[in-house]
Amino acid sequence: MLHAIVMAGGSGTRFWPASRTALPKQLLPLAGSRTLLADTVLRLEGLVPLPRTMIVTSQRLLPVVRSQLPGLPESSLVGEPCKRDTAPCVGLAALLVSRDDPDATMAVMPSDHVISPTEKFREAIRQAAALVEERPGRLVTFGIPPTYPAESFGYIERGEPIEPSCGGAPVHEVLRFREKPPASVAAEYLSAGTFLWNAGIFVWKAATILDALRRSQPDLVERLERIAAAWDTPHRDRVFDEEFAAIKGISVDYAVLEHAKDVVTISAPFAWDDLGGWSAVARQRGTDAHGNTVVGRHVGIDSVRTIVHADGDHLVVTLGVADMLVVCTPDATLVADRSREEAVRKVVAELEHRGWTDVL
Repeated sequence: MLHAIVMAGGSGTRFWPASRTALPKQLLPLAGSRTLLADTVLRLEGLVPLPRTMIVTSQRLLPVVRSQLPGLPESSLVGEPCKRDTAPCVGLAALLVSRDDPDATMAVMPSDHVISPTEKFREAIRQAAALVEERPGRLVTFGIPPTYPAESFGYIERGEPIEPSCGGAPVHEVLRFREKPPASVAAEYLSAGTFLWNAGIFVWKAATILDALRRSQPDLVERLERIAAAWDTPHRDRVFDEEFAAIKGISVDYAVLEHAKDVVTISAPFAWDDLGGWSAVARQRGTDAHGNTVVGRHVGIDSVRTIVHADGDHLVVTLGVADMLVVCTPDATLVADRSREEAVRKVVAELEHRGWTDVL
């Protein structure tokens, strides 16, 4: 059966001050009226039932995740005691779903992407699941045809095309994964026409990813197996805390995908945005006649190409500004040049350095 694993433990530091430790970006309605997490789960409706949808998040976020997804069974919530990247997350999820479904197929995805149209996404996941059924040892990734030379995405270099019996969107062998490139290299990738953005969405058999992790990360899997063995016992929390903290964090890309043999990529037939920063909000919400994107109360006079995001009834007035970013919350305000939005992470690092945890 098909199971969905939604990874929802990120911190979203590039969306500070709206995104905080207690309420990071996946739990905010940045792209519309629903939170990104709620949209992700709704996207799975008709594809994977809620009892087979697992949300892996941080322990501290469990209460707010429950409140946002009231129909989700308690057994579908996993709260990690600390951050250890995606390989431990995926490995533990594979062990847990395998207990009742040893032949489980997993669709693994982040919780903070914007994808449309929904039916195209569902069709692509079905296609990926069929590819895995065709060859159970196969690892399926999704690549996004690039539209500009992005420096903030990882890339997939595709190889020979594959003609699967299931049909659907184009499928290719994966030659290699590439890191986030500098602008000049990203431009070369775009010109080559053989590179895709790595969407971070995967489909594979639980048994296959576990076997791959056992080969490359045996200590990691041993610790995860101890956690899974204690899952339905009174010792679960203690074992989870102790064993998970002892794991060395590593991404599933580094742990498995970059040296696996049978990896293919589907050229995604859907539109995709990973909402990497505030400019993504402008892409999703659109702009007015002056190029401004506004969420909240705002009066703009001679203001152009500016993003304003204000909580509640807080009024923001901009006068004679261009290409600015203004984000207001009850206890913090960010004013920045839009071209510097990537540097918001440096703001968070500086606040941590000063010990100002009340605004993080």
